[in-house]
Amino acid sequence: MQSCEPSGDSADDPLSRGLRRRGQPRVVVIGAGLAGLAAARALLEQGFTDVTVLEASRHIGGRVQSVRLGHATFELGATWIHGSHGNPIYHLAEANGLLEETTDGERSVGRISLYSKNGVACYLTNRGRRIPKDVVEEFSDLYNEVYNMTQEFFRHGKPVNAESQNSVGVFTREKVRNRIRDDPDDTEATKRLKLAMIQQYLKVESCESSSHSIDEVSLSAFGEWTEIPGAHHIIPSGFMRVVELLAEGIPPHVIQLGKPVRCIHWDQASARPRGPEIEPCGEGHHNHDTGEGGQSGESPQQGRWDKDEQWPVVVECEDCEVIPADHVIVTVSLGVLKRQYTSFFRPCLPTEKVAAIHRLGIGTTDKIFLEFEEPFWGPECNSLQFVWEDEAESCTLTYPPELWYRKICGFDVLYPPERYGHVLSGWICGEEALVMEKCDDEAVAEICTEMLRQFTGNPNIPKPRRILRSAWGSNPYFRGSYSYTQVGSSGADVEKLAKPLPYTESSKTAHPLRSSAKVQSFRRLCGGLPDIEPLFWTSSTSPNTFHHIRHCLVTGFRVWLPHQHGSSTKQQPGHLFSSKCPEQSLDPSRGSMKPMQVLFSGEATHRKYYSTTHGALLSGQREAARLIEMYRDLFQQGP
Repeated sequence: MQSCEPSGDSADDPLSRGLRRRGQPRVVVIGAGLAGLAAARALLEQGFTDVTVLEASRHIGGRVQSVRLGHATFELGATWIHGSHGNPIYHLAEANGLLEETTDGERSVGRISLYSKNGVACYLTNRGRRIPKDVVEEFSDLYNEVYNMTQEFFRHGKPVNAESQNSVGVFTREKVRNRIRDDPDDTEATKRLKLAMIQQYLKVESCESSSHSIDEVSLSAFGEWTEIPGAHHIIPSGFMRVVELLAEGIPPHVIQLGKPVRCIHWDQASARPRGPEIEPCGEGHHNHDTGEGGQSGESPQQGRWDKDEQWPVVVECEDCEVIPADHVIVTVSLGVLKRQYTSFFRPCLPTEKVAAIHRLGIGTTDKIFLEFEEPFWGPECNSLQFVWEDEAESCTLTYPPELWYRKICGFDVLYPPERYGHVLSGWICGEEALVMEKCDDEAVAEICTEMLRQFTGNPNIPKPRRILRSAWGSNPYFRGSYSYTQVGSSGADVEKLAKPLPYTESSKTAHPLRSSAKVQSFRRLCGGLPDIEPLFWTSSTSPNTFHHIRHCLVTGFRVWLPHQHGSSTKQQPGHLFSSKCPEQSLDPSRGSMKPMQVLFSGEATHRKYYSTTHGALLSGQREAARLIEMYRDLFQQGP
């Protein structure tokens, strides 16, 4: 049975063992994407030595997936560094020379980023006509004006009227349509073209938000997402280089690949950590103190999980290994949480966190790369945008499965050709993307070729020599691309999703602690500290509670002890408090609050920067900072 053991040059040294004897916390990070790696690296840099990262897939990076084909690197996942001023991803890339080969054309300042800002977007209709440039520019100005209005509802507290259904798509479609219809200068034919362009722009917007349809994105919350100033940058050597830089500060033994998690058993103060449903298979327990072969003469306090020892959290893996921990940082995607939250956590998540998971949205945005022997597009063309003329009066962005290809909004031209060759990158999102994922490469390439022939009016376009595409929606470890604020949700739901567990318990009544066994457990778990006699605690007292008091005692927390003669404290019996972390307290009048057990990070947990790589990285650092602050005194003391 695989165990989470370090190699011979690992942290299994006298200093690490000494820290564990004094309360070195064990932290398990679930997921080795940007959030998980950022969290693990921050903890290690601050003196945490018992950190394990469990990654379900066979590679790190999460939703960063760079694929090398020939001399070029293609991004199936994250592509752009969005903004530069204060963006930690940008500064990491810049400091390590990753942007030295980025061309001026790959520094886009547009709201909807293309692979190149050079050239012009060619808007083509399904009748093989190119929409005149002046018509495109007029429509684009109108659309952007209305788009800016969608930001005002959150930023200026404007009320949302019933007609908009609190939907970005509904509001935008109706506003733009009314302005087009009321324009006295346009001919009916021009109006018809502009009305059809609405749907194409909304498809792009849907891909940008990773929603099935922009109609599902909340109008009242839309403006809370914050764009970092500065240009968007592409990393020529691949976004994966950023991931590798983060991982460089993490010892190899810390990250375990191919290690999917089945369930997180938390709040073990009120539930046995080892029941039949999580009984380890064989000798597969977490042990950072064993040598080769899993044999060790160390005592239970030095790393082995004794059968009688209780931990706040127990992580049950798919391979049956059971890993006990003091804290778990969960970085799985919102898509995975939506699909698995009922089975992924024991006990069940609090009602308000479940409600936030339901209300927030995540969809699928996929890319389709087509490589051609020679370009059939002109040198001035930076994209081919598809406008269906029969959608001028359409009010939906949903298509039947057999018409999934209608959701493809267009293809971007990858520049420079000296690096990429002659490659187009198509975009599709929503349920239609999921249908596309079920098709084989040959079928997708055939359909895309037919669309290109139809919209360009050129029947001689050959089939691509190669196709590469993503499949984020059907990937069981992601179930979507990135999150958005769905109609009915708000930034408050993002905060609820990010809130650590457990929440405050209420209505607990203090009572004398008279059990000799519990007193002995308390003394043992406090590491043998002398003269400790707790007389009062809450009705939920358990050895696990004492385990956390041990952490508090070695990290600067204080406990009111009635038998400490001469004490001048006036705190009430049973009050656990800290000047640094007052929220981690246990007060009989308020009920017990336990140190954080399960923390949540990932792009969906960042209120301002959800859906971005910098949001993911910052969320991981945020959760690490919670634990670093909690244990600050321990690591300041030294060995």
